[in-house]
Amino acid sequence: MIQISQNAANQIHKMLTKNGLPGGGLRIGIKAGGCSGYEYIFAWEPDARPSDQIFTGPEGARIFVDPKSYTLLQGTELDYDTSLMSRGFMFSNPNAKSTCGCGLSFNA
Repeated sequence: MIQISQNAANQIHKMLTKNGLPGGGLRIGIKAGGCSGYEYIFAWEPDARPSDQIFTGPEGARIFVDPKSYTLLQGTELDYDTSLMSRGFMFSNPNAKSTCGCGLSFNA
């Protein structure tokens, strides 16, 4: 399971509308790289792929996750930081043994 916070759901809806993808979702995934070993990837997509896990949050916000990425994202909470100092999606990933300073890469 991946949880989506209210702030993240609000941002997902806002960006889907901005990108002309009503009814679409945010793809999140993992790829090798970053300063800690793995980095998170994002993409706005109109539909899920057949093999994707689909998670729905507040107000129907959806995220799509491929099976390989899901093994490292299971149990994660996706949030969106709205502070003046930094804005962006944030992951609370229980599978991350360590993270880099920016929070966009991790080691599992």
